[in-house]
Amino acid sequence: MSEAEGRLYGLMEIAEHQQAAVQAALDGLAAERAALAALAQGMPKAVHAAVLASLAGAAGEGVKAVRVATQPLLGELDKVAADTGRAEAALRRVVQWASWRLLGWIMALMVALVLLGWLSSTALVWWDSGRIEKLQDQIATLQANHDAWVKAGMLDRLERCNPGNRPCVEVDENAGTFGTQGDYRVIQGY
Repeated sequence: MSEAEGRLYGLMEIAEHQQAAVQAALDGLAAERAALAALAQGMPKAVHAAVLASLAGAAGEGVKAVRVATQPLLGELDKVAADTGRAEAALRRVVQWASWRLLGWIMALMVALVLLGWLSSTALVWWDSGRIEKLQDQIATLQANHDAWVKAGMLDRLERCNPGNRPCVEVDENAGTFGTQGDYRVIQGY
């Protein structure tokens, strides 16, 4: 429990005690008034008027007593209200500061994510550009080989062989083998 709440509960307890004391005084005054009214029935009118004036004065004194008794409580309640207002203003400032700070973090995170995306896409394009150049070189080599084979008529000798319907050619066994492991042969007719 905060200090302001403790003070407020203490003031409320004091107010309840003072209310009970005032109520007891008012009840006593009401009983006296009733007794005096019963007495006044048998009194002459001048005495009756004096008793009524006395009772009115007593009521005024009761009201004054209640005002005097509750004045410190009302002053303390005003202080509690002012303290509560200051606490509310401070809390609003803290919430506003935290909101701006959170917004700043969110914006920084978004900028970081955009920057990371841009860097990764740039790196990917750069890395792929080298591979694309190699593939373009291979395509140019294969295209040149294809054109040379077409001119030499080698592609006319291609057949499809099983299994898998793969391309194959007839080789000249009498021409011998070539390569370091002897795995190359000459195509029949060349």
